[in-house]
Amino acid sequence: MRRFDKVLFVGTDNTARSPMAEAICKNMVLDETVQISSRGLVVLFPEPINPKTEVVLINHGITTMEGRQARQLEQQDMDEQTLVLTMTTEQRDKILRDYQMVTSIYTLSDYAEEMTEVDVMDPYGGTLVEYEECFNELSRMIKKLVIKLRKTYGLQ
Repeated sequence: MRRFDKVLFVGTDNTARSPMAEAICKNMVLDETVQISSRGLVVLFPEPINPKTEVVLINHGITTMEGRQARQLEQQDMDEQTLVLTMTTEQRDKILRDYQMVTSIYTLSDYAEEMTEVDVMDPYGGTLVEYEECFNELSRMIKKLVIKLRKTYGLQ
């Protein structure tokens, strides 16, 4: 398995799932040399993360998202050393269709080797409990992702 310099989580508008995944992964300290970030496929203007996302992250002791603004996915965000992880199969397929030379793109559930490839639930417009459920789902998958990448990097 190859070593990546960047892990990029991609969601729809980069205000809920993808920044939550970024924050969770950063909190698990994969390797200081690996850049972890997130982007959205439909970011019309920079806006802060969803307030419910922020509350859930703070409730779990993750405060790294203060002042963060949503960012649009651009071609230059990805190169052959970037692991691109989407929240849904539809997002993965859109990137494969609309962007050039993306070599390492997977849904998060696929890369984390979940039993079946599933889309990460979208809590947008939901209750705080639904955002918490999304956090738990992402945490489980990202823990598997970090274990897999740490083995690749020889960081056991």
